[in-house]
Amino acid sequence: MTTQNNETNQKAQQAGQESSSFKRVRIFDTTLRDGEQAPGATLHPEQKIVIAKQLAMLGVDVIEPGFPISSPGDFMAVQRISQEIHGVEICGFARSVKEDIDSAIRATEAAERRRLHMFLSSSDIHLDFQLRKSRQQVIDIARSMVAYAKQFVERIEFSPMDATRTGDEFLFEIIEAAIEEGATIINIPDTVGYAMPEEYGAMFTRVMNHVRGGKQVEYSAHCHNDLGLAVANSLAAIRAGVTQVEVTVNGVGERAGNCSLEELVMAIETRKGALGVETGIRTEHIYATSQMVSRAMSFPIAFNKPIVGRNAFQHEAGIHQDGLLKNRNTYEIMDPEKLGVPRSMIILGKHSGRHAIKHRVSQFGVELTSEQMESLYVQFKELADRQKVVQDHQLLELIGHTVNEVLEPYTLVQAQVLTGTEGHRMSSCIIKDNRLGKELVCSGTGDGAVEALVAGIKQALPLDVQFTDLELYSLSSGEQANGEAIVTVSVEGNHYRGVSVHQDVLMAVAQAFMAACNQAIREHQINEAAQDAFSSEDVEITIP
Repeated sequence: MTTQNNETNQKAQQAGQESSSFKRVRIFDTTLRDGEQAPGATLHPEQKIVIAKQLAMLGVDVIEPGFPISSPGDFMAVQRISQEIHGVEICGFARSVKEDIDSAIRATEAAERRRLHMFLSSSDIHLDFQLRKSRQQVIDIARSMVAYAKQFVERIEFSPMDATRTGDEFLFEIIEAAIEEGATIINIPDTVGYAMPEEYGAMFTRVMNHVRGGKQVEYSAHCHNDLGLAVANSLAAIRAGVTQVEVTVNGVGERAGNCSLEELVMAIETRKGALGVETGIRTEHIYATSQMVSRAMSFPIAFNKPIVGRNAFQHEAGIHQDGLLKNRNTYEIMDPEKLGVPRSMIILGKHSGRHAIKHRVSQFGVELTSEQMESLYVQFKELADRQKVVQDHQLLELIGHTVNEVLEPYTLVQAQVLTGTEGHRMSSCIIKDNRLGKELVCSGTGDGAVEALVAGIKQALPLDVQFTDLELYSLSSGEQANGEAIVTVSVEGNHYRGVSVHQDVLMAVAQAFMAACNQAIREHQINEAAQDAFSSEDVEITIP
């Protein structure tokens, strides 16, 4: 036993030594400032506060909550986040203008730790056409505004905007001026996403080596994604010695967006050994944070978005499915469950093979003979050829046909909704309890058609089901377009998801809700049966 303990302690010490050998890269989150500048992404102050709390839970090092001078609402949001969020550095954002600086200083004065982030254009195209000032005038502004801000806050981050299109000579000069006046962090932004990775990394190296005082300050990277290189450029900056990277959740931001938090963090986490760095991000909160930002901004996440996209950890090809069922590492380099991503590894479609279908059938607790399995496979392929994906409730229906039994606990037989321009919407539903063979007629009301439908269906169900999320997608164009509904429900803290496709969007929602509820009910019935079996066992008690 002692030998085992010693071995365990040695392994723990080795793990600690390995961890300490990695340099820490600070994650500066600007979702609530630069991310919100994306057209249509505007957030209410209360939404910003909720997201800021989630970002703190995620483990970001710095939060840039907004642009205080831009509106009373933004000022209030930054002020409240400074007051309410602890354990995270809060950054006030400002142009190199006294009024902006004053506003940012006031908004962040209650923060436990704070900094001021001020920016000033540096490229000739910005100076000539936007600022309409000479280089010397810009240098003078940089000096005077950094010196002014230094009276109020110690940590000052200075950004020469459009740095990657600024020549070295002037870039060195303006950075030197900012450092001489008290800037402690130099951010070199690729404002228009123009740089190539090798160029961007080399730029930091040149600044560190040639600017007076350049080795006494911290460096930050801020990359935009216009050429799809924001993450690659940020990694190049890290290799050059940058210790902070500015990111946004889901990569939201101006134009094509910013460096994606989840992509950068997981690139570092997955290739930590190659990069020699680590972050303090709690990866298990990544997916929830991504979903929260997507919903708050009403920005859907692309299906093929790395890390958090719907297809990021799903597989339809039979060869991939076979490999994954044998060993997940065959086709996945990350564990989605460690990111908080709901596990739905196998997607059944026309490319799926027998192995994947047999695996899913076994998950339903159904045993099929080889003849029944072959019959099911033929039916499955016929259905899969007609539609893109075969959902669980459809597979259960096919299995039911094969074994001549209804497997779903409840079936939505009919649903109607009375809607209009005014007043409550009303629904009428017929739901069949397949165990008892009885049909139940239910009705519901709500401010919207979906609310009325859900209220009606809930009346027939034996569990307290909470409707937690709805995603709607158009799968084609024109008047006969199909809509796909993805509904998530929760029961006693557990989440279940149903998917349905229908030309009538409301029917798609109703069927998806019913499918999710049936998942919950099936699991509840299985647990009850297991508990009953356990309770009915004869337990022999021996009294010594």
